[in-house]
Parts: sequence; C-alpha cells; structure tokens
Amino acid sequence: MVRFLHTSDWQLGMTRHFLDEEAQALFTRARCEAIREIGRHAAAEDCEFVVVCGDVFETNQVDRRSVARALEALGTISIPVYLLPGNHDPLDPASVFRSPAFEERRPPHVHVIEDTQPIEVRPGVELVGAPWASKRPLHDLVAAACAELEPARDVTRICVGHGAVDRLSPDRENPALIRVEAAEEALRQGRIHYLALGDRHSLTRVGETGRIWYAGTPEPTDYDEEAPGNVLVVEASETGVTVTPQRTGTWRFLRQAFELNDDNDLDALGSWLEALEDKQRTIVKLGLAGTLTLRQSTRLEGQLEDAHDLFAAVERWDRVSELVVIPDDTDFSDLKLAGFARTTVEHLRGVAGSETDEAGVARDALGLLVRLAGRTS
Repeated sequence: MVRFLHTSDWQLGMTRHFLDEEAQALFTRARCEAIREIGRHAAAEDCEFVVVCGDVFETNQVDRRSVARALEALGTISIPVYLLPGNHDPLDPASVFRSPAFEERRPPHVHVIEDTQPIEVRPGVELVGAPWASKRPLHDLVAAACAELEPARDVTRICVGHGAVDRLSPDRENPALIRVEAAEEALRQGRIHYLALGDRHSLTRVGETGRIWYAGTPEPTDYDEEAPGNVLVVEASETGVTVTPQRTGTWRFLRQAFELNDDNDLDALGSWLEALEDKQRTIVKLGLAGTLTLRQSTRLEGQLEDAHDLFAAVERWDRVSELVVIPDDTDFSDLKLAGFARTTVEHLRGVAGSETDEAGVARDALGLLVRLAGRTS
C-alpha cells in the first residue's frame, strides 16, 4: 500500500483578461499559495510523495518571477514532488523545465518526469510517466507508456498522464486522446495500478475501475469547471484504491441569470450580490434579461458599479442577456423641464423608442440625464 497526493493543472503564470491589476495579483498569489496548501495536505495525510500531472506552468514562456516563486513554494513541501510536462509546458527545446531559471533553483526533492522509464520512489513503489514532448502528440501517450511494461510483481505502479480521454472529448479525431479501454486493460493486467491524470480541470472519475481519476485544478480558472479547487489523496495497492478529495481552492467563478422587470427584481439582484462572501476572490458573470425603465436602468448601473468595486470581476453573460430599456413617463416627471430642454428630451424619447441606429445613443443620453438629475436632486 502506498499513499500519495495527486494534483494537476497548476498553470502558474496564468492571466485572466477580465481581471484588473489588483485582482490579477491576488489571483496569481493564490495559485502559488495553493502549492504550499498542497504541501500542508500531504503532510497532514502522511503522503509519501506528490505527483503533478501536467501543466505545472501556463506556458513555456512563463516569466522568471513565476518560476522562482513556484520553486520557492515547492521548497516548502517536505516530500518528493514529481512534475509531468503537459500540453501547456511540454518538454520541447524551449521547455521551462530546461531553462536556467528552473534548473538553478530546483530543490533536490523536485523531479521532472522526462521519459517513460519506471521511477522507483521507494522499494515496492514505481512511477511511470507519459510526458508531452510537443504540443501536438500523434498518439496515445499513456497507452504507449503502458505498452512497454510487464505485469508488476510485488510493486505498486502509478502511471502519471495528461490529456483528454476519448469518452469525454468532443474531438474524436484527436490522435492523442487517451483511450479508456486501453488504460483499463493495463489495469486489469496489473501493468499499472492507478492512472493519475491531468488536463481536465474538473474533479472526475473515469471508467468503471475506480482507478482512473482527474484531480482537477487546485484553484478554479473558469466557469465551466465542475468541483475545481481540490487535490486527491490516493491510497493504492495491487488489490484496491481509495481516493479522497481535499479542498485547496479559495477562488470562485459564478454564473447567475436574472429576469429584471421591476424594482423588486433589482432588489433581488442586490441581495444576491450582497450575500456572496469573500468578494475579492469571486468572479461573477451575470445574465440580465427583461425590460426596465430609464430610472430602473440607472439604478442597475449603480448596483453594477458597486459590485465592480467589491468583486474580483463582474462580467456580462452575453448569451443569456437581453435587457431592454424603455423610457417611461415617470422617468421624467420629477425633472421639471421646460422650453428647449423639454423639447430635446421629447425628441430623444422619440428616437429612443425607434428602431434606428441612433436609438441606443438616445437611450444612453436619456439615462445620463436621469442619473445626473438624481445626483443633484
């Protein structure tokens, strides 16, 4: 029996276009702090080693600071760590793992899996890796690594791979897909006893054996991920496997749709935003549909401005957003306009209600007027 920690897809150096400078700095720091958290889990769970199943770095062109900080964090882990090159950081001539920034700072207990030769972690435990040597391999790397193995005797063997499996990928023409049936056959034959995978950012069990898992990313990176922000503590032997998720993530990506047609709906939106905790580590994508008056639209803009000040980012979910602003008599009843100003407002209202190219500009002008009037009243 061996106990180890399975993780992947750290993607250190990742940037998100929707984050401002302050939020990006927090996001970057959290991904590096996740390494230290992984070390704490490994120690608390009495793990013998850590396997990182690909995409340690976002790119082979990652900046020196990201490399230095990653290696400093890795230095705090007290057990061996094995890094597998993936599609983001393949072991090609420009590999970050071969750069001076990496090689000069690499702690002695941190190892890069460079080929498919079995690595003896300790007597009775072996790792077999399937590293990426380029961004577009032309065959199933895991199957190729397992094909070279004889059935293990008195050895628990862990295979470390990266990439999409054929049962979950929409791209069936990809020659590098990991074939689940081939992997399960290698497990049945005893050539390997557990397949640790990376690439999929969602915590996922694969196949029927219970011996093939994606750990997912230790910090969330996007809205579509399922159960991100975890690592796996794995107990494996020739006779069985136990997999236990451990929470590491501190960030959240949330999507929520709202139908906005009156002030009560705006109250509900405001209450939902207010109730969310740890806003500086929360990224929200809002789908907004419905019909609002100019006054209500102005109130909505104020709510969103406040949210932008508090949250890491607030995005518009365009696919489900269809918000219409229709000027209402009540929008202008308190403005007490006369003469040229009143005539201009009536003209803008007519244009805003039309289907001309200028309708949007007219609505924006009226909204600005209502907003300014609200500030001075």
